[in-house]
Amino acid sequence: EATPHSNPSWFGFTIGVKDDAPFTRNELVGYLEKHQIATRMLFSGNLVRQPAYKNTAKRVIGDLAVTDFVMNNVFWMGVYPGLTNEMLSYMLEVIRDFCTQMKKGSGNRITIPLDHSS
Repeated sequence: EATPHSNPSWFGFTIGVKDDAPFTRNELVGYLEKHQIATRMLFSGNLVRQPAYKNTAKRVIGDLAVTDFVMNNVFWMGVYPGLTNEMLSYMLEVIRDFCTQMKKGSGNRITIPLDHSS
């Protein structure tokens, strides 16, 4: 919901998969992509872990656990005002179906390789 005196440009809905979930972010993202629901990883995650900064002098405070969580467990689902109620319902249905499948037990692991090249 937009705040007073703002004019936001909605472009993504952030989702984080808890460490103790019965599935991983990559499993959920793979399932969504298989069902034609586009996703994107959250920009860079923990910058001090990016190869470009490997030999760069930096100051790190703490263990950066939250940024590691974002890097490893968070992704975006695209949103914009043109999404219809039918489209949004489909997205929710696919997520609900995935969670139901995964909740039934770890023997039902879904392995779908991620490929964002297309």
